[in-house]
Amino acid sequence: MAMGRRKRRIRQKELWIPAGELPRSAGHPFYQRLSELLDEHGFDAFVEGLCAKFYAPTMGRPSLTPGIYFRGLLIGYFEGIDSERGIAWRIEDSLSLRRFLAIDLDERPPDHSTISRTRRLIDVETHRAVFTWALRLLAREGLLEGGTIGVDATTLEADAAMRTLVRRDTGEGYEEYLRRLALESGIETPTRAQLAKIDKQRKNKASNADWTHPYDPDARVTKMKDGRTHLAHKAEHAVNLETGAVVAVTLQGADEGDTTTIEQTLVEAAEQLEAAADEPDGVEEKVGGIGEVIADKGYHSNRVLTDLKELGIRSYISEPEHGRRNWKGKGKERAAVYGNRRRIGGARGKRLMRLRGERVERTFAHCYETGGMRRLYLRGRQNILKRLLIHVGAFNLSLALRKALGAGTPRGLAEAQNSLQPLAEPFWAVLAAVGVWLGLPCRPQPAQDPVAAIPRPIAPLACAA
Repeated sequence: MAMGRRKRRIRQKELWIPAGELPRSAGHPFYQRLSELLDEHGFDAFVEGLCAKFYAPTMGRPSLTPGIYFRGLLIGYFEGIDSERGIAWRIEDSLSLRRFLAIDLDERPPDHSTISRTRRLIDVETHRAVFTWALRLLAREGLLEGGTIGVDATTLEADAAMRTLVRRDTGEGYEEYLRRLALESGIETPTRAQLAKIDKQRKNKASNADWTHPYDPDARVTKMKDGRTHLAHKAEHAVNLETGAVVAVTLQGADEGDTTTIEQTLVEAAEQLEAAADEPDGVEEKVGGIGEVIADKGYHSNRVLTDLKELGIRSYISEPEHGRRNWKGKGKERAAVYGNRRRIGGARGKRLMRLRGERVERTFAHCYETGGMRRLYLRGRQNILKRLLIHVGAFNLSLALRKALGAGTPRGLAEAQNSLQPLAEPFWAVLAAVGVWLGLPCRPQPAQDPVAAIPRPIAPLACAA
């Protein structure tokens, strides 16, 4: 058989195409339900009211509407896209996402530069207000409670390379600095081996007090979870252990200790819970303040435990091995440490510790591993925090979608459908046999709405007598 070859034919395109003949997507069931959820709670009107002050009232170049901007960042979480350039490419390539953003085929989707410019235009507080809006939605759905809060932090790799570090005092690069040290030691033309030897003998060779990055000064040199040394940022979550919702997210220096950063995170969590409870219909009765704090041993210190006790918050913080301690003149610290030790040794303390490991670590996995934010492509703490607030807000929205659909992401919905598909045919066969035995011929009723075809609940039967 001879191989056929594709012949390229140049055709004259139609000058006018009726709008009714343009191809239309049926829409993705997940994004269709997400759009219904956002529309039901007035998302677009809310963000347009928030962002009105950032736009010219009467004139100016055509801009990216706030609803499309924030929905685009939500897509970044649900699709696991790490960069704004990737979000723009994905929107341009998908008819379902165009429908989710209400962008027609004759309209050009936003490119990455437009998304970046809009992010720089809108301040951090507006992004935080959108995060609070998602928490209020969870409160209305009964998925947010106060009381027990778990706190933990993780490192995010910065968009900065170690080889481009410069000295804070002189502005020298790393290799330039080593050559100066070699010259001061009497080596006029050092080789690479000699530079490596000089570098090996130095102590604190990458101290944050001496080195910084010229384009991302907020990034800090730190050791990552896998043992590598990188420039990174530190993201800290406060999670409601009853429901798994993230009530606060902060971005801080990667070189700051957990006992220092927990203060800002708990203050942010208390403010967010108070804002979420400021809703009608009795929501304030369901969403309370912080009553208990659960954390690992990195957060254990006399100051933290004493401050929590003075605020009336019970602490369940793992205690590291200190050995015998001297409590002379430290009565308050002693009472706080012994009370925390007694609580974590009880049955409730052990259960909360297990729950913290499950619920808090799950937020890191969803937001930064499958969510695609472990490696950052933005610089500057303010820019990163803007993206982070909407990213984690999308995770909170996924909890409401999981309650309605049984899946919190498009991939999870597809996997649920695939897992139930082998059971569908035997199920309908058994129902048909029962109907024949009863003399009632039954047939499955076809779903008119693609959202109704999701695996739960299964489409109803239409039985004729």
